Amino acid sequence: MSSSSDFQQDRHSFSGSPQKWNDFELPGDTLYYRFTSDMSNTEWGYKFTVTAGHLGRFQTGFEILKQMLSEERVVPHLPLAKIWEWQVGVACRQTGHQRLKAIHLLLKIVQCSTQSDCDLTLLKPLWQLFTHMENNLCHDVTKPGILLPLHRALAELFFVTENRVTELGSLQEYLLALNTEDHLHRCTAQ
Repeated sequence: MSSSSDFQQDRHSFSGSPQKWNDFELPGDTLYYRFTSDMSNTEWGYKFTVTAGHLGRFQTGFEILKQMLSEERVVPHLPLAKIWEWQVGVACRQTGHQRLKAIHLLLKIVQCSTQSDCDLTLLKPLWQLFTHMENNLCHDVTKPGILLPLHRALAELFFVTENRVTELGSLQEYLLALNTEDHLHRCTAQ
């Protein structure tokens, strides 16, 4: 099975018992398949089910939201406060590439939002993750300055967010909301 007629793109090949088959996704709206028998058995063949795009799948939602946030004429009509709240929750719950994609969307929202659009204090769990990563940063002498993709993504998100709240004149409130009272006491003592 493939997404191209020459079977070169997104190719998935299966042979043998049904237990060797597994679910997979193909991009696009067309599926090409080829069935070839080796004539070793008299079984009837294989059966497979094709289901069109899945609403609610992470990648589908990511692509749709990314495109909508890229369209300047669409952004004013989006409920950015709700999208922001939902997306922060997604970034906190997901891991790996999905978390990186969620942070990418948060960055896009920060860049196109106004002060009232987003409750930036919702970033507190991600700020705690970022500061934990900063505090535990181990520098490899063979790779100085190399950060993990998540660390880089969070650094960019908080750099852009800090610049944004500075422009809006609410930096002090933002920083106070993200930090714990204990952290503020330690900073004051230093």
